[in-house]
Amino acid sequence: MKKISILLLTALLYVEAYSQQLAKGYVFDDANRNGKKERRERGIAGVPVSNGLDVVVTDNNGFYSLPVDNDNTLFVIKPSGYKLNVNEDFIPQFYYHYKPVGAPDNFQYSGVAPTGKLPKSIDFALYKYEEPADYTALIFGDPQPYTLQDMDYFTEKIVKDVQKTDNTMFGISLGDIAGDNLDLHPVYKERMRALQLPWYNVMGNHDMNYDAPSDKLSDESFEKNFGSANYAFNYGNAHFIILDNILYPDPRDTKGYWGGYREDQLQFLANDLKHVPHDRLIVLSQHIPLKDASGNAYRPEDRQRIFDLLKDYEQILIMSAHTHLQDHIYYTVEDGWNGSKPLYEYNAGTTSGDWYSGKIDANGLPDASMRDGTPPGYAFLNIKGNRYDIDYKVAGKSSDYQMHVFAPKVVPYKGRTTSQIVVNFFMGAKEDAVEYRIDEGAWQKMHYVEKVDPSYQVKLFEWDLTDTLLPGRRPSNAVNSTHLWTGRLDLKLSPGEHTIEVRATDRFGKTHRGQRKYEIVAEKE
Repeated sequence: MKKISILLLTALLYVEAYSQQLAKGYVFDDANRNGKKERRERGIAGVPVSNGLDVVVTDNNGFYSLPVDNDNTLFVIKPSGYKLNVNEDFIPQFYYHYKPVGAPDNFQYSGVAPTGKLPKSIDFALYKYEEPADYTALIFGDPQPYTLQDMDYFTEKIVKDVQKTDNTMFGISLGDIAGDNLDLHPVYKERMRALQLPWYNVMGNHDMNYDAPSDKLSDESFEKNFGSANYAFNYGNAHFIILDNILYPDPRDTKGYWGGYREDQLQFLANDLKHVPHDRLIVLSQHIPLKDASGNAYRPEDRQRIFDLLKDYEQILIMSAHTHLQDHIYYTVEDGWNGSKPLYEYNAGTTSGDWYSGKIDANGLPDASMRDGTPPGYAFLNIKGNRYDIDYKVAGKSSDYQMHVFAPKVVPYKGRTTSQIVVNFFMGAKEDAVEYRIDEGAWQKMHYVEKVDPSYQVKLFEWDLTDTLLPGRRPSNAVNSTHLWTGRLDLKLSPGEHTIEVRATDRFGKTHRGQRKYEIVAEKE
């Protein structure tokens, strides 16, 4: 008994010794870009550094100090006008793990290995370059491969589809990098190398260590593979924030997860924003959308804390994924948002679409259209100073494919029909202007509706009515789309082929077009 007490006391003293340490180091201009501070390389003043809770700013010599416990990830918040080094997987090297005893060794998927004692100096390398104020970032929602076959689909359908430009600076994946199998994280990184872009990753609910007894430990494998689940960085006049907004296990019943944050995460955000001028664009990226105010999917008080911390900024974009739908969400005073204008959240369509379901095409790839009729794809976030716009790119299609126009192929001349023209404008929202005309006639306003996309329903019927098995997997059942418009067909035009033209103007002022043909047939007497 005495021996056990001595061992326990020794262990407690060991943990206490680590928990009272002070990390010190420099943020420096890495002139030779080797990632190591050398005598002639000067420190950079005024750069924020964090331990995931506190945020301090380097002094005139680039020096900082921060308290650390026995489970810390230190990171530098990249300032505008400087680059970070990247590793062979193009993961920006903005972090240093301090985990003297490492992650728990009884987890199914491994975490950070023991780092040992605290180094005398933890230094962060940056190097100066001409950073543009106008640039583009790639945005991926939910790659979420469950198998290597899914990973191959992701690689062929998404990664190889991307056409970046000199203005494409970096990318962000909005969580669910894997589908519970965390051994696929390294495979994902290897496949993403082809893009040769610095890539920042958000933690999703399918990226967690389900063995974790507490939320603080649920990101151990994610940290090993991607650095940190909570961090920030700057490009141009925009400040990017990445947060893990999944509480696991759910504190209400220890089953499943809940949207929200730990107190240390909210404190980090508050401390970070103290160093961000109010004229900057704030881009907050996280996995679960803030939409639910009932508390069933998102802890209400946490959502309100986010609103309160951001309310003094004029330009804000929130990005999320998770739903495997595409949606544009606005928050007003009725939701608890007290900013000067409605807060906008882009709930991005996913790269995996409807979890790689649907009919296999001639290239061996699944259709994977989402339940709201949005095809799988990815987005381009275009930053212009402290403003932005977003373009959605459908995988395998030209960039101008922004809508699907549904209409019957054949209708009776001067007859009657209950069929309608239904337009699924993938980046559309209720407030957008959508019009149509037939054969260069007068433009008419279309009617916004929230219902099932008939084009998607047709795909389901093909699976349900087939006499033979189709290649692939039946898609999920349809849900109401938030970007549908309807219009009436004209059956009084002369028999023959006619063209429906559609034009839609999105929230960013961009006009998009689509068309479809239908035939009017005179019935025989």
